[in-house]
Amino acid sequence: MNTSPATSVHFSRRDVFALGFMTFALFLGAGNIIFPAESGLQAGASVWRAAIGFLLTGVGLPLLTVVALARVGGGLTALTQPLGKVAGTVLAVAVYLAIGPFFATPRTAVVSYEIGVVPFFGSSDSGLLIYSTAYFALVLYLSITPNKIIDRIGTLITPVLLLALAILGGAAFLKPAGSVGEALALYQQEAFLQGFLHGYLTMDALGALAFGVVIASALRSKGVQTERLITRYSIYAGLIAAVGLSAVYLSLFYLGATSQGIASEAQNGGQVLALYVQHVFGPVGNLLLAVVIGLACLTTAVGLLVACGEFFSERLNIAYKYVVIFFVLFSWVVSNQGLDQLIKVSIPVLTGLYPLAIVLVVLSLLDRCWRSTQLVFRGTMLVTLVFGVMDGLAAAGFSAWVPELFNRLPLAEQQMGWLVPAIVVMLSLAVLDRYRSNHQALPEQH
Repeated sequence: MNTSPATSVHFSRRDVFALGFMTFALFLGAGNIIFPAESGLQAGASVWRAAIGFLLTGVGLPLLTVVALARVGGGLTALTQPLGKVAGTVLAVAVYLAIGPFFATPRTAVVSYEIGVVPFFGSSDSGLLIYSTAYFALVLYLSITPNKIIDRIGTLITPVLLLALAILGGAAFLKPAGSVGEALALYQQEAFLQGFLHGYLTMDALGALAFGVVIASALRSKGVQTERLITRYSIYAGLIAAVGLSAVYLSLFYLGATSQGIASEAQNGGQVLALYVQHVFGPVGNLLLAVVIGLACLTTAVGLLVACGEFFSERLNIAYKYVVIFFVLFSWVVSNQGLDQLIKVSIPVLTGLYPLAIVLVVLSLLDRCWRSTQLVFRGTMLVTLVFGVMDGLAAAGFSAWVPELFNRLPLAEQQMGWLVPAIVVMLSLAVLDRYRSNHQALPEQH
């Protein structure tokens, strides 16, 4: 639509909510449903302390990322500009490939198959092949026309997902499987920290880096052209998504906390949910869970592919539809390697990238606190990169390669050893930046 800035469209309240529902659906993947149930099961009586920690990282970080992207126009490229063209491009490419065709997108197909299909038909290589083929055909249909993503996801798919989630969340409070259990393991002493770390593991801040451009592009396709309105509506969408995610997380935390009697042997959140829906809804419960997980994975996959398609289409000067078709086929091939192999390879890479994403967003939001953005950005990101690589090596099982000094840092055991060094370096460089600015201004005053 060639609408000039002077005639930029203003969204109605209904349009804003459709955009917010789309954003909510983009974020809500299978991990966002499984992790809260698992954490709630372990938290027991400490459920609300754990939930608050989870909300800080599982909702707060993605929302801050959406705000940071909205301030710079919705693109990761603009966010990484202070790093320099080469470093910024390398980081952007790594993020898009990791959350796109290499790991996250194929995983949506495998997880939805494992939770939504296997309970009915059993597991087999041929079953995964058939399912992933149909799944990615639907993903391609929804992704190939990004200008229709608000209509197809925000107004068609998300209401069905919300209804299924409302049934599941309502049942968690109205028909709990039992009383709230006891806090288990680490949750007995550090429930807030464990919830915080589980929210961190959703990796939604990485997804938000990609979804920012999807939101901005969806707005432009609807005729919203001015940067001021794009920023405003993007933040509104992020807030609506944050409220929806918070409601889902709190209900799933309570579901887990009251399910110790039926799910004490569960190995993960998926098993907790499966046991709960069977207990409360009987055979229909598996169908409800299949709908929730299937739609959650589908919408996330669409958002990731649209983001990757638009990013690489612009960089490589190749038509968007050809890029998306290639990435869909690539994701389909990768998904058929199986879930265990995908997780084994993806965790170290995502663990190494995630600190960079967090620090990048924080630096962007604080950019008015210093004069030289390049000095603070580059120094802090370099230190974060070093520690992120160390965390990635540890997650990959190469702890012997990590110097002992890194293992002694606060939160190193939780793969957050980067946090304290990044804060120290950022503050130090901010002081140096202020000193240099004042020192250079002195001659001008004489």
